[in-house]
Amino acid sequence: MLQNIRDNSQGWIAKTIIGVIVLLMALTGFDAIFRATSHSQDAAKVNGDEVTQTELGQAVEMQRRQLAQQLGKDFDPALLDEKMLRDSALKGLIDRKLLLQGAHDSKFAFSEAAIDQLLLQTPEFQVDGKFNAERYDQVLRQLGYGRLQFRQMMADEMLIGQLRAGLAASSFVTDDQVLAFARLEKQTRDFATLTFKADPSAVQISDADIKAQYDQHAKEFMSPEQVVLDYVELKKSSFFDQVTVKDEDLQAAYKKETANLVEQRRAAHILIEVNAKTTDAQAKAKIEEVQARLAKGEDFAKLAKEVSQDPGSANNGGDLGYAGPGVYDPAFEKALYSLNKDQVSAPVRSQFGWHLIKLLGVEAPQAPSFASLKEKLTHDLKDQQVEQRYVEAAKKLEDSSFEASDLAQPAQELGLKVQTSKPFGKEGGSEGVTANRAVVTAAFSQEVLQDGANSSAIELDPETTVVVRVKEHHMPEQLPLEAVAPAIRAQLAKQHASDDMKSKGEALIAGLRDGKIPLATTQNGQAWKTVEAVTRNQEGIDPAELQALFRMAKPQGKDKPVYGSVTLRDGSFVVLRLNGVNEAAAPSDEEKAQYRRFLSSRVGQQDFAAYRKMLEAKAKIEKY
Repeated sequence: MLQNIRDNSQGWIAKTIIGVIVLLMALTGFDAIFRATSHSQDAAKVNGDEVTQTELGQAVEMQRRQLAQQLGKDFDPALLDEKMLRDSALKGLIDRKLLLQGAHDSKFAFSEAAIDQLLLQTPEFQVDGKFNAERYDQVLRQLGYGRLQFRQMMADEMLIGQLRAGLAASSFVTDDQVLAFARLEKQTRDFATLTFKADPSAVQISDADIKAQYDQHAKEFMSPEQVVLDYVELKKSSFFDQVTVKDEDLQAAYKKETANLVEQRRAAHILIEVNAKTTDAQAKAKIEEVQARLAKGEDFAKLAKEVSQDPGSANNGGDLGYAGPGVYDPAFEKALYSLNKDQVSAPVRSQFGWHLIKLLGVEAPQAPSFASLKEKLTHDLKDQQVEQRYVEAAKKLEDSSFEASDLAQPAQELGLKVQTSKPFGKEGGSEGVTANRAVVTAAFSQEVLQDGANSSAIELDPETTVVVRVKEHHMPEQLPLEAVAPAIRAQLAKQHASDDMKSKGEALIAGLRDGKIPLATTQNGQAWKTVEAVTRNQEGIDPAELQALFRMAKPQGKDKPVYGSVTLRDGSFVVLRLNGVNEAAAPSDEEKAQYRRFLSSRVGQQDFAAYRKMLEAKAKIEKY
């Protein structure tokens, strides 16, 4: 249907549709139509604040990436429920809005400088230990954020962090709670185990059993839904050989490049801050005292270590290193550029406080030769032309694909080749365009899959754009019995072996409990494995065994053990015999402090969760 509309978008059908819209506006008014579409860009509203579809899409993609990173090779996108993923992401965004509103209402705030400091110190944005703007932009592109958008997100996270810390700081636990927790945490247990090892290889599974399992669970043995794509790929790199650079343009670029070279100055300073504890007059008086000491011959670097309140430079004698214009506060910079080498300024007032500034050195700019820059300048000038051609070609590809009924026409117009992918499902392929999530989403969208249309232009990365079209669509089909019989046989053998061991183990436990089977060193042909003073995090013992062991009730007496059991992942059945519970000595002051911090943190998390639920209960939340 969509393709038919596209094919006739310039004809009488389009004019008829426009006429109907005009008539609707005349009969019902603009307001009715506006109301029907006013929320088209919103996913929800929280107390009047919008959660946009764009935010939701980014949150869904972020969740998908986090799952892939956490699960690694075990990640299977085909198992993801898109609706569940979307609902989870929307809930997270709504919670975030509520917490931001709560933070603002509680008057939490921070300075812009704090955000700058956080960005500068983020390792992901650094190269060789220093903030790198190109690396910063690269990471943001990968995450799908612009600079302002990411900065706002960081600001929001800092506000929520302040709110969380404020609630956590107000939580407390009593001494009795700390001692009770310590008693449980330091408790050890004496126990013994008897393992009934499951052996699937000893189990005979008949063909009839396999057939019965296959028939009973037929829906579990289906091939995945798959598609084969035709696609055209536009690459920015293909335009480099199509452009040339003139000599005069290279010379102009060289002059511009060298004109931007500026003198670098190495400064050191002593700072006395103006803040809530120190007034402007007090700070100025103190810096004048330091100035007087310098005049008497004291060393600038030693004084900086002693009195400077700039934590980043004081230990280095106030040394700030080399920097060019535009880095420092305007008043600081003006004073610095008026100094001669080794000269110290008069007191200078900046937004941070009062400074004494010393010029340690000057680096005059050294212009590189034209020959050394020619290759770079040529590439940069070509890149500008290529970028323009690439953008124009991508727009042409978008328009041509929208109008065409297949990919042959846009491929011919742009000199591209129609390529064909290997079959892949909703989990995506392992390489190439089919490994791109945006491509997979487009391939299984209604417009492309059901309506048979070309996709919109999809940006795989900043230098590659593709348009895809479904060539083949393979619906899920029942897999033949012979294809899945080995897997069914292995599954049934493991299950039967495990069930057999469980029956034997439970029979032994029942006999031991009622006394019909006397406790002996050896039971069922094997000896008990005894372990004493086991902790909750004991290494060398299966975590499932430990978890079951510490859930068992304390024995009533030394000769009255308690029995339990656990089935391990390999199907083996373990009989547990709890012989005794050992209470630990009273915790030391250091241990009590550690337990108190842990419990306070947990209470703080509970308080934070309760606060979030309170905000949610009071909020007006609309989902679209």
